[in-house]
Amino acid sequence: MLHTALRNHGNCFEDGNELRSLTFGSQQRMENILAGLCGTSPEDPLPVWVHGSVGHCFNQLTLNVIPHVLLAVVSACFLGTPRSGSGAPCRPGWVCRIAASFVLAGLFLADTVPATISQQELGPVYLEVLANGTAALAWLTHSLALLILCRSIHGSTRGPVVLALLTLLPLPSFIITLVWYYQSRTAWSPAHPAASSRFAILCLQLASLLVYVIGYLLPTTGRQDFLSINRSWQQEQLISEPGIPVPDQQRVAEDGESWLSRFFYVWMNPLMKRGYQWKLNQPEDVYVLPHQLQAARVCDRFYSCWQKKAALHQVEAETVSLTSPIIAGNDGSSNAPHDSHHAQEAVRLFSVLHAAFGLRFYSLGLLKLASGLLGFSGPLLLNLLVNFMESRQEPLSHGVLYALGLFAGSFLGALLRNQFSYEVNKLMLMVRAAIISAIYRKALRVGSTSLTLFTVGEIVNFMSTDTSRLVNFCLSFHEVWSLPVQFSVTLYLLYQQVGVAFLTGLALALLLVPINKVIANRIMMNNKGMLKHKDMRVKVFTALALVGMLILPLNSFPWVLNGTLEAKVSLDRIQRFLELMDQDLEAYYALDSPSGTATAVEMRCAAFSWAPVEEESTREPLSTGTLQLHIENLSVRKGMLLGVVGKVGAGKSSLLAAITGELIKQGGRVYVCDLEQGFGLATQEPWIQFTTVRENILFGREYDARLYEEVVEACALSEDLNTLPAGDQTEVGENGVTLSGGQKARIALARAVYQDKEIYLLDDPLAAVDADVANHLMWKCILGVLKHKTRILCTHRTEFLEKADALLLIDNGRIVKTGTPADILPLVEAFPKFKDTDKRQKDKAPEEQSQEETVETKAEESTQNNHLIHKEEEKKEGAVAFQVYKAYWLAVGSCLALSILFSLLLMQASRNISDWWLSHWISSISQTANTSVMVCSASPPSPELLLFSIVGLVSPIQALGTTSVPSNGSLDVNFYLIVYGSIAGANSLFTILRAFLFAYGTIRAATVIHNRLLQRALKATVTFFDTTPTGRILNRFSSDLYCVDDSLPFILNIFLANMYGLLGMLVIITYGLPWIGLVLLPLAALYFSIQRYYRRTSRELKRLYSVTLSPIYTHFSETLSGLSSIRAMRATQRFELENQLRLEENQRCLFASNTAMQWLDIRLQMIGVAVVTAIAGIAVIQHQKQLGNPGLVGLALSYALSVTNLLSGLISSFTLTETMMVSVERTEEYTTDIPMEPQDKLVQVAADWPSQGLVEFQQVVLAYRAGLPNALDGVSFTVYPGEKVGIVGRTGSGKSTLFLALFRMLEPKSGRILLDGVDSQLVGLEELRSRLAIIPQDPFLFSGSIRENLDPQGKRTDAELHEVLEQCHLRDAITQMGGLDSEVGERGKSLSVGQRQLVCLARALLTQAKVLCIDEATASVDQKTDQLLQQTIRQRFADKTVLTIAHRLNTIMDSDRVLVMQAGRVAELDSPTRLSKKDGSLFQRLLHSGQQ
Repeated sequence: MLHTALRNHGNCFEDGNELRSLTFGSQQRMENILAGLCGTSPEDPLPVWVHGSVGHCFNQLTLNVIPHVLLAVVSACFLGTPRSGSGAPCRPGWVCRIAASFVLAGLFLADTVPATISQQELGPVYLEVLANGTAALAWLTHSLALLILCRSIHGSTRGPVVLALLTLLPLPSFIITLVWYYQSRTAWSPAHPAASSRFAILCLQLASLLVYVIGYLLPTTGRQDFLSINRSWQQEQLISEPGIPVPDQQRVAEDGESWLSRFFYVWMNPLMKRGYQWKLNQPEDVYVLPHQLQAARVCDRFYSCWQKKAALHQVEAETVSLTSPIIAGNDGSSNAPHDSHHAQEAVRLFSVLHAAFGLRFYSLGLLKLASGLLGFSGPLLLNLLVNFMESRQEPLSHGVLYALGLFAGSFLGALLRNQFSYEVNKLMLMVRAAIISAIYRKALRVGSTSLTLFTVGEIVNFMSTDTSRLVNFCLSFHEVWSLPVQFSVTLYLLYQQVGVAFLTGLALALLLVPINKVIANRIMMNNKGMLKHKDMRVKVFTALALVGMLILPLNSFPWVLNGTLEAKVSLDRIQRFLELMDQDLEAYYALDSPSGTATAVEMRCAAFSWAPVEEESTREPLSTGTLQLHIENLSVRKGMLLGVVGKVGAGKSSLLAAITGELIKQGGRVYVCDLEQGFGLATQEPWIQFTTVRENILFGREYDARLYEEVVEACALSEDLNTLPAGDQTEVGENGVTLSGGQKARIALARAVYQDKEIYLLDDPLAAVDADVANHLMWKCILGVLKHKTRILCTHRTEFLEKADALLLIDNGRIVKTGTPADILPLVEAFPKFKDTDKRQKDKAPEEQSQEETVETKAEESTQNNHLIHKEEEKKEGAVAFQVYKAYWLAVGSCLALSILFSLLLMQASRNISDWWLSHWISSISQTANTSVMVCSASPPSPELLLFSIVGLVSPIQALGTTSVPSNGSLDVNFYLIVYGSIAGANSLFTILRAFLFAYGTIRAATVIHNRLLQRALKATVTFFDTTPTGRILNRFSSDLYCVDDSLPFILNIFLANMYGLLGMLVIITYGLPWIGLVLLPLAALYFSIQRYYRRTSRELKRLYSVTLSPIYTHFSETLSGLSSIRAMRATQRFELENQLRLEENQRCLFASNTAMQWLDIRLQMIGVAVVTAIAGIAVIQHQKQLGNPGLVGLALSYALSVTNLLSGLISSFTLTETMMVSVERTEEYTTDIPMEPQDKLVQVAADWPSQGLVEFQQVVLAYRAGLPNALDGVSFTVYPGEKVGIVGRTGSGKSTLFLALFRMLEPKSGRILLDGVDSQLVGLEELRSRLAIIPQDPFLFSGSIRENLDPQGKRTDAELHEVLEQCHLRDAITQMGGLDSEVGERGKSLSVGQRQLVCLARALLTQAKVLCIDEATASVDQKTDQLLQQTIRQRFADKTVLTIAHRLNTIMDSDRVLVMQAGRVAELDSPTRLSKKDGSLFQRLLHSGQQ
């Protein structure tokens, strides 16, 4: 867009001799026609003044016909206004106006009768017929327009003001005619009956006009009534698509508006006003998108084109990637995936976009072409006008025609340019909506195995960066063809000017292209895309204005080409994603069960893999080793509970994935009953959405109070909900970060149970909860609420499987043994049971657990006054604060910033001085040579005019080419040339200096801002990350920083150049033509008010756009991480709709923001048109009166053409700079407002501290946030060096909080934690944390190889790494994957959850820390492996202190001591043997409930 804006400055006025000779004959013909029409002489066909009054012909044509034509055209614009649904009758004011208009139309028709009878009495017949016919038609059109308007939403107001004003335009003509009647005394003369009747008609016309005005002034309804009527109209206008609710007070943008309102964006006025009054605070305050831009509509059109394309490729429409429904009927044969794969390859995204939007896109090219050609009309007509003023021979009509041509050309050019930008913006929105939806829809349908080819980050990038690049291609494309056209026209004009000499200019321009391309490439490589763009141009324009017109297209070309190539790269990336294999459920499942209706799930000879067959050989598998799953025969009866056991990585989770269709089936049959209904799935890693607890559980289903209560109770969530700040309305963080592991597992389980499916797949939901809660879940939920459902339960907590109907033992992807619990359990249990003769615990129902237990959870971190963790993203109000500009100035560096401004000043000054010197030179030549010498065939423009040409203010080629220099002036020429050359050289030097300083300054600023943001984010408190969605943080690091790196410098550069250019121009204008100040002052005031009005709204809209963008990305990454759950529970359509709603909201803000820019642009352009027309009119009048200097008038006009352009460029670049500063504001907000962890370090500790491993808690009190109950409430205990302590307690009793306090993730309110006697609060955070080791509850792995995960700093030998893998029982699995350098995938995707926990353990074993904290680290590991691991930990950490949080109590039975936590306090601390024997101890109770 900026290229276009800058190029528009580049129009240059030409000599136009050829043009004149072409048009001379046609002008003569036109004069004869005018003379015939007016009955005047051809020399002066349109006399303005005749016998002391205005000429009749001039009066009729310019004051009567033209206003009526305008009235007719504008009225016609309103003929398409839609009716409102109110059906109310027209109000009296409207009736008056409609009646008056019809009467006026009749009177003008009646007037033609006496005019034809009177024959020349008042004027020539044809002139009268023309004038009256035009007027009658105009009033008829106007009356019809009023009739339509009074029945539209305008009926309750006075209607568009512009219509009423236009009706007054013919008034001067009426009055002049009236005066003529009075002076000629023919009004009531019996001798002239025709004249008398015409006078009577004239009086009636004036009376009717008066009635019209009175009708307009009659009172109308207030604004409130108007709004209520408005609403009824909008009800019809609103979206018909389901699922997109629109509150009734919201207006639909653009739809149903008249042409006039569309051309000048009158419909935007209420929105601009709201922005000006600071009332744009949320996306709902913005207009609803016009019907054709609404996401649902655009996507339907896009997908129907996709289907047609797919059908053309001879493929059944159902199998096509983007449109395949989740379920459809088929015979279950397994060769279909290959067909669908080819179908997907066949459909190209580009061809679908082409089919959906191509026609509209190409037709916009016509607008572009027309506006481009009109751009050349201004300079040419300006030249003709100046020549007309210099020659005293040309008739006045020529001058009037040139002035009118200048008006028409600039008016139409502005209108078309503006409409082109607006329509292209709309098309870009449509393409954006289509691509984002397509990517989202594809992600929902693609097979999980194919999805592993891309990381979540990459896929989110397709939606952000790649889509933006593709969308920007819409602009680049039209530049690609329009630049060569512009180039050719300029070459032709240049040839007209200087003949063959133009080849020198061309050679110079072409020479600059490769240089430019090299520079462009360097810039692209260094990712500083557009910094030097402007500078390359500035250098060239200084010297050669016309050649400058060539240079611009040549210079822009590499950029446009770059944009096109980037779009191509992005298109290919998205295409690769869209070609991934889809889940093809018809081919995957068989539709009938051989074993009859009692079967729920059945597999026969089925083989499954994580990697597609054809790819396994060709690439390093990203999947779980190369785990293959082979199920010879598995049949699950309806209503049975099937337990699945096996060691880590045996294939238990893969079996569930095979049932839900997430694996690739390589053969055999799979049958599942009630497939459409889906499954109740609880995954091993609970997937929690960033919303309230209740929304998580409901998952899109209606709220049923009875069922909900039952589910919450069955999943042991009642107590947890009571302790949350707002119960089930408490919002949980992203991925449930504010919940404990057990709570996440239970909410995910509750969600599955609430969906009320027939088949439940439960992947170890008991792993993360303590024995008590696990018992409750087993009895109340799995054997309670779900007792009549089919349940497949994978778990390592084998003590709970005694009640299962059957068990499967899986090893290495095969079912090793099937049987009853009695047969299978002895094979997998590590310990015999603790048998207890006292059975009283068994009789005690689990819910009788002591009521005084309260649960403190991380969720209580949410703010005291509000349960919603994150409110809407913060949005600053009002102007960008001075602090933000100051921060950017300081980031550049004060000295550097000042030098940049000074170099800009030098550059501009040298440029203006070189122009002034050239004009001085030409003046001196014309004085020396006198008039006789300074000619070529037609007189060139005067020297002053030559100086003020439109672009670099000067056209030396033209000057030197057309000036014959006197022979004795060669010395002078040398002198002038040397001075001119030196000034130009200095200018080039300053330009280069400024370019480098500017580039260096902005790069430095970007680096400083990035580093400050990163430092602050890395030091932020844990609470900040819990309460802020990742999408929001990433938005700061991606789009906001991209803005600071790239867009801001580009725009700022243009803004500064515009500002200095304007200052230089104003200095020279006022020096050469002081009176132009009279025009410039009111113009400046008008510009100032418009831009202030616009800037406020524009800023708010940009902020709203940024705020509505984060949710799209957050929702998308959330969808990707919960894909298996969404698909299993058949919620894909709902998620697609949610994405569409978020997209729609964002597009609304973007559309409003783009349109506000066009609203400003058209207003600035029209002010420019008005100024040009006014000066041209003055010029013609001056010529008539023989006043003034034609050179000065030409100067004024050339300036009118360039100043308005510069001013509009200045405002739009300033506004853009300001909106880009919003990004600096947003990064600043994070660099200053994020809560930071304490960075002070008060005590220096020894290098081997803590050398013993003594840990002491002394009266530690800790709350997650001020005002919340204490999570630790006076905790005191000591752990001695080398001691192994187990920590147990009910979920949420404060176990994990102990570790958070130890690592200072949260600062205690009071009390101390000592390590080897040193207060941990006095030690620097980095030192403290690096001396402790932890194995977290959620195993965290980095994307990368096994080696990088185990040994991030690369200090260990392979032998050490293999040894530790051996000790963690991972060596075989890792060897199978491909050794230490095999990739673990994003967040360890390629490993099972249990294997990830083992890798974390191995990583901890390698550290030399004296204190090791283990948080539920083996919850997902089978009992035998767990037992071996405990042995490893005891051996490796024999001399180290180990704290272990455990839910499976058998893992800590051999600890030295056990610490029992309850409600944030230490309840018991003793050896496990003593505690288990102590009657009534909490530990004993936990032991028993774990064994029931």
